[in-house]
Amino acid sequence: MSSTKGDAAKDKLQGKAKEVTGKVTGDKQKETEGKADQLAGKAKDKFAQAKESLKGTADSAKEHLDNAKK
Repeated sequence: MSSTKGDAAKDKLQGKAKEVTGKVTGDKQKETEGKADQLAGKAKDKFAQAKESLKGTADSAKEHLDNAKK
């Protein structure tokens, strides 16, 4: 797991915990912070997926170019 994916999972988990704590204690600010942390985690996750996809595309293009030179 890349550090970006690890960070994403950590943010989502911490965000959920913060959101639940906010709901239980009636702290709307903490609840909102938790939701924001979860969104940040989801954004990091999407970024990691896009990065992996681009790397795969670049590797494939390089392989095709190498094969064309032979």
